[in-house]
Parts: sequence; C-alpha cells; structure tokens
Amino acid sequence: MQRIINALASGLYISYLPALIIPFKKNTGAGFLGTLLAVPFVFLLPTDFILYLVFLLVFWVASVWICAKAKLPGKYQGHDNPKIVLDEMAGYFTAMMFLPHTWPFIIAAFVLFRTFDTLKPWPVSHFDRIPNAFGVVFDDVAAGLMVNILIQIFIIVTRAGM
Repeated sequence: MQRIINALASGLYISYLPALIIPFKKNTGAGFLGTLLAVPFVFLLPTDFILYLVFLLVFWVASVWICAKAKLPGKYQGHDNPKIVLDEMAGYFTAMMFLPHTWPFIIAAFVLFRTFDTLKPWPVSHFDRIPNAFGVVFDDVAAGLMVNILIQIFIIVTRAGM
C-alpha cells in the first residue's frame, strides 16, 4: 500500500525526473512536471458544475490523506517534500474549475498557476506555513483559486466589451 501512496504522491514518480535531467540542481522542476502531468487529465474532468465540485472535493481530501501518508525516499526533511507533486495537480485542477477545457485557458491557467505557486502571494503563503498535509495541498489550492478568479474576471470583462 505504501508504494501506491508514494506513486500517487509523486505523480507516478515524475517528480524524480528533474534529478535525472539536471543532476547538479536538486528538485529542479518537480512542481512544473507535476502541473504538466495534470494537463492531459483536464480533458477527462467533468464539465458539469456539480460533478466538477464533487470531483474537486474528493480530490482535495484524497490529496491531503495521500500527502500525509507519503514516505518518499530521499534525504529531504520537512513538511512539504518537493518530491510530492499531487498537490500541484490539486491546485491546477482548482485553477481549471468551471473554465472551458480549451488550449488558451489550459495554457493561461498553467502559466498563472506556476507563477502563483512559485511566488506564493497571500493567502498562498499563509497556507504554505501550515506544517502538515493540509498546508501542503491547500497552498496550491489557494493558488489555483486565485488563478481561477483572475481568469473568470478576464472572461467577464472581455464578454462585456470593457
């Protein structure tokens, strides 16, 4: 069971690829790859409002549980192991909430999510300081919500012709 949890937490071990690609720089790009892994799944997500909400709630709860149970190999000691990328997937799925599953929105959400996840503006930084699996997942969920709100505002403004 621990192997399954570790595989899910690390995005089927995709988070170990940066060490192979750029061996001199630790943990480079794991979050990027975790978010990139989420992109093809967007096309499989429900488009129905209620079903998407149910999916997100289940994914968030499962992500917190999996991140709490993950014991990934390596020397990293800390509450937010960079080898865990399931949180990036949860954040990206949140960023894509109720948005059209088209490439312009997928790319915009990806770029903005990676920016917010990296810069950690408030309230992302607040969640990032919570030293448990809830904090690990919900700093990314907060970043995803911020991205989603920005894109929703953009859609409203451009439709109104402002």
